[in-house]
Amino acid sequence: MQNARQQAIENAAREVIAHGGPEALTDPRQVLNSMRTASDLGATHQDITDEMKRQRNA
Repeated sequence: MQNARQQAIENAAREVIAHGGPEALTDPRQVLNSMRTASDLGATHQDITDEMKRQRNA
């Protein structure tokens, strides 16, 4: 289950980054769905924020 959770966190972070903030470059439903999936698997917003930082610095 941890592997699915981590994959969901990584996906949610990618979706949020790809969305592009206020410019809304992608469909916001994709972002919300990926965030919901990660949350359903036990991820917190902080988990996703930390992963976004990791991906941006990679």
